[in-house]
Amino acid sequence: MFHRTIAVTGALFAATIAGAQTTDMPFALDWKFEGPAAPYFAAIDRGFFEDEGLNVTIEAGSGSVDVIPKIATGAFPVGFGDINSLIKFLDQNPGAPVKAAMMIYDKPAFAVVGRHSQGVSEPKDLEGRVLGAPPPDGAWAQFPAFASANDLDMGAITVEPVGFPTREPMLAAGEVDAITGFSFSSVLNLKRLGVPADDISNILMADHGLDLYGNAILVNTDFAEDNPELVRGFLRAVAKGWEDVRDNPDAGIESLIGRNPAADAELETERLQMALDQNVFTDWVKENGMGIIDAARMDSALSQIAETYEFQNEPDASAYFTDEYLPEGGFDVE
Repeated sequence: MFHRTIAVTGALFAATIAGAQTTDMPFALDWKFEGPAAPYFAAIDRGFFEDEGLNVTIEAGSGSVDVIPKIATGAFPVGFGDINSLIKFLDQNPGAPVKAAMMIYDKPAFAVVGRHSQGVSEPKDLEGRVLGAPPPDGAWAQFPAFASANDLDMGAITVEPVGFPTREPMLAAGEVDAITGFSFSSVLNLKRLGVPADDISNILMADHGLDLYGNAILVNTDFAEDNPELVRGFLRAVAKGWEDVRDNPDAGIESLIGRNPAADAELETERLQMALDQNVFTDWVKENGMGIIDAARMDSALSQIAETYEFQNEPDASAYFTDEYLPEGGFDVE
């Protein structure tokens, strides 16, 4: 099914804009146009994609998990989504033409965000309390592994399915005691809703026992095999976009505001800086390169996923991630 779809859509992606040797490359984001999306808009505005012969258009998303089928079915040749959810998807859909090709969040933003005033300051505090979790949320997808790593009694936690738009307002109103989400989204949304910063507990899963990676650039593998240089060029431009906003975050936010005029520039600058510092330009990335993964850590991550997820097939990191379209050693961002 997947391959027949790609044969049609691949031809559409390869179409060029009239009068210019530029290839259309629609890109599916995991979430709406907030601070961490600025690097992709900066790559458009600074001409990084154009330099690679690409006309990139960006579509907002509704959650990390929902991006994967968009790539697998050929609706988009590239996207941005959670590699852990991708691993489960590929285990359940062997051979689906989607794979991670560039790690962006070396340290994932998966978090449980609570309020000290409601008794949630550390993982064990979740027992006996209400946790709000949107079903398509990437952080919620990793919660079972987080619970296992912290020896939490899931039976003692009341999990309430919530929508993305109501997640932070419910926590701000005290209707739930904690929520799952991306740290740089939920923390700052709570601040915007008037929750005092010193009342917010940001429990990063990566700081509490998880070796998991986070969001990555996903590619449709049929498209990538047919257009390897386009994919390499796309990844080069993405790396430049992230470096550009690292060095000049205000300009990156200006690019973002151009697409989302209703956004709060100050808030989105803070959100972007959190992603840059906590998730993207980690010490490991600075030392080893951007985009690549550590094989031993990935093996550990697969083992952690297997603690709470029953693989139908033998886990194989090469089935989920490829460095074929990256420069050797990743992108130098020291």
